Amino acid sequence: MKVILTEDVSNLGKMGDIIQIKDGHARNYLIPKKLAVPANSQNIKAFAHQKNLLKQKQNRIKREAEKLAEKIEKISCTISKPTGEDDKLFGSVTSLDIEESLKEEGIKIDRKKILLEEPIKSLGIYKVPIKLRPEVTANLKVWVVKS
Repeated sequence: MKVILTEDVSNLGKMGDIIQIKDGHARNYLIPKKLAVPANSQNIKAFAHQKNLLKQKQNRIKREAEKLAEKIEKISCTISKPTGEDDKLFGSVTSLDIEESLKEEGIKIDRKKILLEEPIKSLGIYKVPIKLRPEVTANLKVWVVKS
């Protein structure tokens, strides 16, 4: 039986793929769980239209992410922290601090998207990658200064 996958299914394929599968697996598992629909001409046309709309939406979201990435690349965040001897920070600069600094600049980013490998523990200038989408990453310049 040929079916069109409506969601990504491991070991079978991705959403929108037309696959040949055994009848029992399709009737008893994939179709009742709405993971697939039978591949008749009506469903193929409807899914092609949905796929086209989804592609347009993803392109729009990608363009917005690229614009945001350009905006992030142009700015630099300054974070001031108290320091001790040898300019060592008391505590560290974390992704939460960077998120709050970006909010002050008018950019709202979830801190989970800030790819800070380990907290910053000394003064200086750092480039911190921010992953906006799987294909769009921006580098933010972070200045850590003493207060």
